[in-house]
Amino acid sequence: MAQGQPIFILPEGTNRSVGRDAQRNNILAGKVLAETVRTTLGPKGMDKMLVDGLGDIVVTNDGVTILKEMDIEHPAAKMLVEVAKTQEDEVGDGTTTAVIIAGELLKKSEGLLDSDIHPTIIAMGYRKAAEKAQEILDEIAIEDVDSEVLLKVAMTAMTGKGTEAAREPLAKLIVDAVEAVEDDGEVDIDNIKIEKKDGAVVEESTLVEGVIVDKERVHPGMPAEIKDAKIALVNTPLEVKETETDTQITITDPAQMQAFIEQEEKMVKDMVDKIVGAGANVLFAQKGIDDLAQHYLSKAGVLAVRRVKKSDIEKLSRATGATVITNLDDLTADDLGAAGIVEERKISGEEMIFVEECSGAKSVTLFVRGSTKHIVDEIVRAIEDAIGVVAATVEDDKVVAGGGAPEIAMAKQLKDYAESISGREQLAVNAFAEALEIVPKTLAENAGLDSIDSLVDLRAAQEDSFYMGLDVFSGEVADMKEAGVIEPKRVKKQAIQSASEAAEMILRIDDVIASTKGPEDMGMDPAAMGGGMPPMM
Repeated sequence: MAQGQPIFILPEGTNRSVGRDAQRNNILAGKVLAETVRTTLGPKGMDKMLVDGLGDIVVTNDGVTILKEMDIEHPAAKMLVEVAKTQEDEVGDGTTTAVIIAGELLKKSEGLLDSDIHPTIIAMGYRKAAEKAQEILDEIAIEDVDSEVLLKVAMTAMTGKGTEAAREPLAKLIVDAVEAVEDDGEVDIDNIKIEKKDGAVVEESTLVEGVIVDKERVHPGMPAEIKDAKIALVNTPLEVKETETDTQITITDPAQMQAFIEQEEKMVKDMVDKIVGAGANVLFAQKGIDDLAQHYLSKAGVLAVRRVKKSDIEKLSRATGATVITNLDDLTADDLGAAGIVEERKISGEEMIFVEECSGAKSVTLFVRGSTKHIVDEIVRAIEDAIGVVAATVEDDKVVAGGGAPEIAMAKQLKDYAESISGREQLAVNAFAEALEIVPKTLAENAGLDSIDSLVDLRAAQEDSFYMGLDVFSGEVADMKEAGVIEPKRVKKQAIQSASEAAEMILRIDDVIASTKGPEDMGMDPAAMGGGMPPMM
């Protein structure tokens, strides 16, 4: 029989891995990524230093920050980065937990695949186990949530981060901030503004019932401090508008020129008169304020700030009760907001405007201090995590013990549940249960403890109470509820959900087809695409 001509379906240079090879590569990528962030977990976790192409440095142990800053190329690894990002968006903390559980689920599936268990069977087993795990979480959740519990939740989130030294005062600020912006059990964390400045110790961080604007007044003749402030928020420019079309004005007489200039001045003065006439003594403008308007505002004793960010204008509106005005003709005394004091202060050599003492402020500012730029950045990351978990606790009203206690409780009950399932899915449910134990195991390893001894002690202690977890400071098993190590239920719920769904998706892939064509081969400019990304390893 004559040899047939080979048929090429894919273009030359396309990489393709099929079947077991594709699965092995994807599982390996997931395991490597999980190992990368694993050492950061818990109070005794270590930090990572990330240096980008420009030499900028980030020092952090925040899982999602590490994964975002790394240039990750492997497609399966990118899917796990999405797990961390989802966790960050939904809860604000538990990103490392979510990724290491996903990595461990993939690792456990490898043994099942080697035993010739079909990936679909493993995925179905994982799905059943994840659903059962959520039920178990509901059973072991603590529902008695008050301000004391919120403080413990905030302190647990910040333990092991750059905020460790001042976690108690910071936790108090965070709980106060969340309670201030809470509205009928809902918390919009966008209403908590975080303003940072280096050059002071973290203990000097404060909560401002109002807004800090990183700007200065537009004219030195303006007052630097105004008490009983009446605040106008304007998003229209205080300057003579350019004409919409190209216009040419012919002036034949110097008197006409003078009249033209006087008319422009009158227009600007009218704008300022409308603001002053409404009773405003503080003005925040989203757009520009020209020199003449600055002069008139200064003479009227108004403290004015220009080019304020839209987000800051919105926060000022929520904090002071002011209405944002688009047309100055509409400005009335009813549109003005109120604050006890508006003051320009010099902080670390830069001027900032403090709008404080806003009664019933629904927008507040956490003013975070730190000795250096890198330290203050890491403190802000820890505070953002803590705000996320406190907000989630306020909304859900449910918490669980920390220290690996819920993972051991879920693993224990999942193993019992596995016995009620017939067929090969039972093995997948068992593997899921064992994978959850990676959390207490990692906590023990990062604290320099023997992970096997710690797991055995934890399993035995859980016979008496769901709250028994690992105290990494003493190396002993302890009641986490008593020790004040408490986390929101939503952190665990989201971590398990995201990790299991990502693992299931990766397991079902049996063919990876990767084009090696770069942007230039496709007629695109690689510079416009952000250039090529270096490989992960």
